[in-house]
This record gives sequence, C-alpha cells and structure tokens, in this order.
Amino acid sequence: MFNRRQFIQAGGMALAAGQGLGCAGASAQSGQLPITVSSYLLDRTQALFDGSVAIEGTDAEFVQGAIGDMNTAAFTGTGRNEISELGLHPFMLAHANEGFRDYALLPVFLLRQFRHKSVFVREGAGIKTPQDLAGKRIGTAGYSSTSLTWIRGIFEEEYGLRPQNVEWVISNADSSAAVAGAASAQESQIPAGITVTQGKPGLDESELLLSGEVDALFHAATPAAFVDGDTRIARLFPDFRSVEQAYFEKTGVFPIMHVLAIRRDTAAEHPWLAKAVFDAYSEAKFKAYRTKDRLTWATDMLPWYSQELDNTRLLMGRNFYPYGIEPNRTTLETLFRYSHEQGLADRLLTVEETFLPESLEFTEVTQP
Repeated sequence: MFNRRQFIQAGGMALAAGQGLGCAGASAQSGQLPITVSSYLLDRTQALFDGSVAIEGTDAEFVQGAIGDMNTAAFTGTGRNEISELGLHPFMLAHANEGFRDYALLPVFLLRQFRHKSVFVREGAGIKTPQDLAGKRIGTAGYSSTSLTWIRGIFEEEYGLRPQNVEWVISNADSSAAVAGAASAQESQIPAGITVTQGKPGLDESELLLSGEVDALFHAATPAAFVDGDTRIARLFPDFRSVEQAYFEKTGVFPIMHVLAIRRDTAAEHPWLAKAVFDAYSEAKFKAYRTKDRLTWATDMLPWYSQELDNTRLLMGRNFYPYGIEPNRTTLETLFRYSHEQGLADRLLTVEETFLPESLEFTEVTQP
C-alpha cells in the first residue's frame, strides 16, 4: 500500500509523463480497429495518452499536434486522422463557406476560455474601458480565429463596440506560433466592411503594441512582452476573473475554442465508434476531475488551488467542463450567430448540420 508521500510522488510522475510535442501511443487490445487521434495533451486527455483510459474497440494511437496545423491538415484533405481536435470557428467557416464535409463534429469540447482576459492595451493610449477602443488601432494575429470571433462578439453585444468602429492591424508574426502552429486559411479571413491594414514585416503582435503601431491587442495567447513582464502592456480588465464570472452569470456562456471531430466516412463504416470516442473522452475528463480533488492540490504550485476549484464549482457546477449538446447549445449558437453577424460565415449555421447526427443524443453518464 502507498503511503502519503509515495502517493504524491507517483501521481506527480504520472502528470508529468509525455509532455513534449510529438507522438504518444495508447492502445487498446491488439487486433481491434486501428485509428489515429490528433489532439493536444491536456489534463482532460492525459488518461487517453497514457493508456489508462482506452477507446473501446480500437487500437488507438494518439499524436500531439498544434491547432493551426491540425486545422490545415483536416481542411485541405492532407490529414487522414480518423479523429482530430479542430478549432471550432475554422471548422464553421470551412463548413459554411467551402462545402467542407470530410469531418463532422462530436460534442467533446477540449478547450474553453473566457476571453475578457485576452484584451491588452498600451499604457498611455488612454484606454480604460471597452468603449475607449472606438477609433483606435487593434492588433491581431488572426482575424477570423475562434478567439477573435468570440472577443468581437462579446464586445459588440456587451459594450456596443462594433468591428467597424476600429482599425484592425494584422501582425506578420505571432509570438504564440510555436504552440498554436501556423494559422490556417480559415483563421485569416477578412470580411467586407471593416478597415484592415498589415503590420510592419517581422513584428509580432506585442512588438506592434510596444512600438505604438497599435493601441490594443485582441489575441488568444498572452503576448510575449506581457509574459516577460514589460510594464508598457496591461490588460484592459485587470480583474478579469470577476468580469468573466459576471459574464457567465449573466449569459450562461462558457466560450468554446476547440472541439473534437470524426471523419464522416469512418463514422459511417463503424457506426459504434463515435459513441466509443465520446465515452472515452468523457471518462478521461472525469478522471482528471478526480485527480484535481485528490492530487493536484499537491502537484500544482498555486497556493490557493483548492479554493479556486471550489469557487469554480460553486459558480459553474461540479461538471464545469461539460460535454454533450444540450449543456452547450447556448454557447454554440452564440458563436454561430457572432460569425454570421460579423460577415464571416456566409449563413447562420445550426448545431444539427455541423455535428454528427447520432452524437446529438450523446450524454455523459459519469458524474464528478
């Protein structure tokens, strides 16, 4: 039997396993359906990568990738992974505007982020409120990415700032490219009716801000200069946690960034597979919840980690990262509406056309 110290050490090694980019294999019993799954290694996918949770009936290889690269592989037809993590909004644009039908979505939402934290301003630019952004120059690395579409929609709906009210400056470099990969074509679409210019060659988004070429940034990742502690860059919402919690209480929306998808031909040939994938990802997530309760308070360096976990559950429920359609329908339909209103998706998409039909009824049976 493990004593307390052995338990913590074993758990810490398990959490640290396989952290580099590349390939990681996790197989069910040999002789079953071989599939390849492209995804990030996250706390909610760790059990799939290390093999402690398997996709029933499959011999699955899990391959780590960057989201931009996974998007491009799927939408250009060069990727043959049966299951792939994709950016939600790039998928929407490929589906609505390009007739893309190789993949269908599964209601497994692998990455979610509230986005008020993703707005940065230059000190001295006179920007204290969202309304102060009107008439200013806003830098971004990818105009039609999922994150930017969320931010623009939230700022228009909550604060009255329309995309037409600002000048958009597209950076020629992205300080987060090493993690996110090269932006896919669907992340770089520019609609009619807005003012767009190109940033100086070679400058990433935070360098545009520091040089004074832009007054603010909308960016999914934290700009490199801010990470490095440059005091000339600040968040528009210093207490973004309170702002984001108030937004959730008002709207019930927890923005979705990445989603899981399955090849339509594979799903048709193996009709049991989609549910097996959903169940395995759900089980892996609930295993991550249990790790947070029993171990992460010790392996994570945050001193008030347990309090933050308790506060999150108090506001959002114990299953605060839900899979399945119905707990997420409002969030999905909000992004569908934002995309169409912003002139990006040619038409208003629906949940029913973008998700694999049988997956509309998938529900989680495990409870945290």
